[in-house]
Amino acid sequence: MQILLPALAAFVIAAPAAAQQAQPAPILTTPEARDVWTHAEPQAARVTHVDLDLDVSFESKTVSGRALLDVLASPHAKQIVLDVDDLEIFEVTNAERRPLRYTVGPRDKELGSALTIELPAGTRQIAIRYSTKPGASALQWLAPELTAGKKQPYLFSQGQPINNRSWIPTQDSPGIRQTWSATITVPDGFVAVMSGERLDGGKGELVPHYQRRFRFRMDKPVPPYLIALAVGDLAFKATGPRSGVWAEPSQLDAAAHEVADVEKMIDAAEALYGPYRWGRYDMLVLPPSFPFGGMENPTLTFLTPTIITGDRSNTDVVAHELAHSWSGNLVTNATWSDSWLNEGFTTYFENRIMEAVYGKERAAMYADLDWDGLVKDIKDAGGDADPSTRLHGDPGATAGQLDYFKGSTFLRTIEQAVGRDRFDAYLRSYFDRHAFQPQTTAGFLADIRKNLIKGDKALEAKLQLDRWAYQAGLPENAVHVKSATLAEVDAQLAAVKAGGPVSAVTPKGWATQQWLRFLNGLPREQTPARLKELDETLGLSASTNAYVRSAWAELAIANRYEPALPSIQAFVKSVGRGLLIRPIFEGLMAQGDWGKPIAKRFFEDARPTYHPVTAAQIAKIVSK
Repeated sequence: MQILLPALAAFVIAAPAAAQQAQPAPILTTPEARDVWTHAEPQAARVTHVDLDLDVSFESKTVSGRALLDVLASPHAKQIVLDVDDLEIFEVTNAERRPLRYTVGPRDKELGSALTIELPAGTRQIAIRYSTKPGASALQWLAPELTAGKKQPYLFSQGQPINNRSWIPTQDSPGIRQTWSATITVPDGFVAVMSGERLDGGKGELVPHYQRRFRFRMDKPVPPYLIALAVGDLAFKATGPRSGVWAEPSQLDAAAHEVADVEKMIDAAEALYGPYRWGRYDMLVLPPSFPFGGMENPTLTFLTPTIITGDRSNTDVVAHELAHSWSGNLVTNATWSDSWLNEGFTTYFENRIMEAVYGKERAAMYADLDWDGLVKDIKDAGGDADPSTRLHGDPGATAGQLDYFKGSTFLRTIEQAVGRDRFDAYLRSYFDRHAFQPQTTAGFLADIRKNLIKGDKALEAKLQLDRWAYQAGLPENAVHVKSATLAEVDAQLAAVKAGGPVSAVTPKGWATQQWLRFLNGLPREQTPARLKELDETLGLSASTNAYVRSAWAELAIANRYEPALPSIQAFVKSVGRGLLIRPIFEGLMAQGDWGKPIAKRFFEDARPTYHPVTAAQIAKIVSK
């Protein structure tokens, strides 16, 4: 049973004016909702609103200023516990500027430190003056040469899952939703953007000392990992009445062309699962070091430039991040043990958007490739019995992309069992019932049993809900969608596998998904002559498609094909997206004495171009 604690109701101190814009979001108090990745104790005292007033310094690579936190506490609470990671704390006071006693606990290398602040009776706000360190895990400081324009430095943040504690002192847990506001001061000539409503039209206000001030607001409670910031030489282009794209000027037209269908996607999403509740849907195309395909920051999705291939074949990334506006941003996993509630739901929803906008066959291509990824992840994890193939498990322990692939397959299996119309009606009501609230696997299963299954024992047995959610491997009722387009690629692949010439392959007009099906389907053992033929005939090392380059690198490394190494080294230095470069470093390390020194050399060369999140991931791989 889900227990919601809406606002510490029985023993609440009245919230300050800033927090009275909206009712504080509920928190879950069931055992499975306990977040082991936070130091916070929200049932005693919690943050409901964060107001930031920060200066950005490219010279010192720091963000510094003040965070004003609205506090909601029980009358018996003597302290509030926040999450911080390597912040320099200068002062902690109450709203009347009276100092408050505080301690910063020892730093855990994964979780940072607990900032414990005493709460005298009646304390409603806490002001913290602080500064980040240059190595803050959420912040990427790019030199001009690492940007598209090559003239100005660039800053962007990445909060998920628990990195925002390195630049915002708050309770950094997805189950503790907070509203926020911010004033960001940057050097003149730069533009600041954030994942909230822009209060100054996006142009900022010129202030003394050749600086420009920007103001933002998010009046809906969000998990703190969704507070995001970017500062750089940025320009904007509208893609519709409520959408647009930010990018460096030299990238703007190409970016706008690639995401031009976003308004159609918003319309399709709303027709499926209800109104878009965040106002605008803008996108920011970042420099290549951005570690993910996209990040679903509300009102401002962050996107990797690797999706820009000119043919819109990677707009599934846009559909995915848009879908997060419902699954993830609106209804959020309470802890990272249940991240499939964000990613599995979103991958399913993304596919439905793609079907609505581009047709059933294109959606089938994505679903069929996801099935390939699901099978591969289970195999790589060690098979169906491995605990990392469970949906609900230890945070961060799920194999590969199973949160995405197994989670979406689970929902697709339910859809087929009950019928699409019935399932769509259920999902729409689910998002309405749990809007702006955290959720757990147990909570979802209770909800679907109450509102969809409704005591139907035959349907309960058919769906195998607990088997999907809590057990390893892939249940036998899993639905595999097959693509006719990819079947045609499979026919050409079969001919090549049988020894036919690569010149017989006709890849003209292939989308990314067709390339991936072909390259990933090739046997991992190839002769040098065959690899040379593949590369020269299909132009793999020179491809401008990052997905193609990554898949080719994996195949070349598996065969220790040294002629491909210069291209691979250039690729891992030019792309910071973890999905595309992690397999390359893992493949090199798997090649033992041949590959390990190459991996370490490539990483040493590329590390300055990586976001701290990516650098930490690759460092773990190459240090094994």
